[in-house]
Amino acid sequence: MPDLRDVIVEEDERALPLAEKMAMLVVAGIIGLAANWAATGTTAIEALPGMLILLAASALGLVIAQVVPLKLPAVAWVSLIAILITIPGLPGSATVLDAVSRLNFLALATPALAYGGLALTQTEFRIARTSGWKIVIVAICVMFGTYIGSVLVADLTLRLFG
Repeated sequence: MPDLRDVIVEEDERALPLAEKMAMLVVAGIIGLAANWAATGTTAIEALPGMLILLAASALGLVIAQVVPLKLPAVAWVSLIAILITIPGLPGSATVLDAVSRLNFLALATPALAYGGLALTQTEFRIARTSGWKIVIVAICVMFGTYIGSVLVADLTLRLFG
């Protein structure tokens, strides 16, 4: 049985230097523009204002997560900033929404999710080795349950509103 400290303790996201995080954001933005162009045909020049807004919100969220002593993850700060800059009625929110509307969320999410699926750490391999075949059964049950739950929600929604 593995020691729980080995399993639960993960590297703090603040340990990575801010400059590296910003460089990764720029790379993600470039990949996102290419994916958006491939998926929708929207040129990078058309989508650039929206991508710059997303990158600015992300960068600000990363800086806040680094500076503020609260133990909130950076994604929470980024989400809060994104919500604040798109609140209807606030000055500039219509401009932000117009610029970001040229970006396709699924096109932006696909490369990130693909990377997330491929980026396995040593800790995850260690957990898989010690868990054995039981984890496969649990994973299959979770995926099956999620699929059936999604089907039920979609079916109910279509029956009520479709």
